[in-house]
Amino acid sequence: MSDFFTGLAFFLIIEGLVYALAPRFLVEMARILPLIPERQLRLAGLGAIGAGVGLVWLLRG
Repeated sequence: MSDFFTGLAFFLIIEGLVYALAPRFLVEMARILPLIPERQLRLAGLGAIGAGVGLVWLLRG
């Protein structure tokens, strides 16, 4: 359970950094995001999940 909360904390840190360091980029991405096809967003999300799982597997293995 400790690992879960550590991961959540890192997620919050990264999200906070995006808002703090690049707010204009975030606003621009929010403008562009509805224009991207759903299939492409889904594939990007699945790729990110795969990369994250693979990285955890390598680090914990």
